[in-house]
Amino acid sequence: MDRIYRIEQGGEPLYALGNAEGDGWNRLEGDPFGSYHAGAPIEPAGVRVLPPVTPSKIVAVGLNYRDHALEMNKPLPDEPLIFLKPSTSVIGHGDAIVMPTRSDRVDYEAELGLAIRKRTRAVSAEAAADHILGLTCVNDVTARDLQKLDVQYTRAKGFDTFAPVGPCVVVGLAADALDVESWVNGERRQASNTRELIFGVGHLVAFISSVMTLLPGDIIATGTPSGVGPLAPGDRVVVKVGGVGELENTVVAGS
Repeated sequence: MDRIYRIEQGGEPLYALGNAEGDGWNRLEGDPFGSYHAGAPIEPAGVRVLPPVTPSKIVAVGLNYRDHALEMNKPLPDEPLIFLKPSTSVIGHGDAIVMPTRSDRVDYEAELGLAIRKRTRAVSAEAAADHILGLTCVNDVTARDLQKLDVQYTRAKGFDTFAPVGPCVVVGLAADALDVESWVNGERRQASNTRELIFGVGHLVAFISSVMTLLPGDIIATGTPSGVGPLAPGDRVVVKVGGVGELENTVVAGS
């Protein structure tokens, strides 16, 4: 399995491959969405980890775990409930989640993310795997109080910094039985497995691509399990997805 990163060093963003030892990177030579190979090792000094892809959009799926639908007092959906998070909400591993001053409750939501490999329009569930670059961690940060006020989710989920993604995209990892967890200040808050998804990965890619064209680097956030809860300035929130890694962000107050 390959681990594709985007990093910044000396002001230059570049793609990299995690090395076999798991403690550094090699420059990615070629096209991360096509043919590539590992190049020279990267000196770790001064490296900043960026979001692993630059999506034109994040397509998020609501109420895709039965237990989360129950905790939100919502009926189970008959088909995927989708909404968009803008590209401007994306941040990377280690970046700060900024709490907007107009919200009194901002929640974490740990999710498995799918990174799209190529232009995808109206594909079947059976063909979906060929359109997925790999898997990543997503935190679908949500202003819960604003979500309850609005008919749709754009404002509550679209603030700048409300879509941490990363730290990498893992290529070649099956998505059907992965643990999904969130941790806040060292305490586990969510714990489930993608076996519990109402709509699986293939179904989601087929359904979403029947509505809109997905572009290379776009992210599908597959839904969050039960246990969502509020964050506060100073908190450290970690999303863990088995086989993918850990996405860690701190929380700061907005000005």
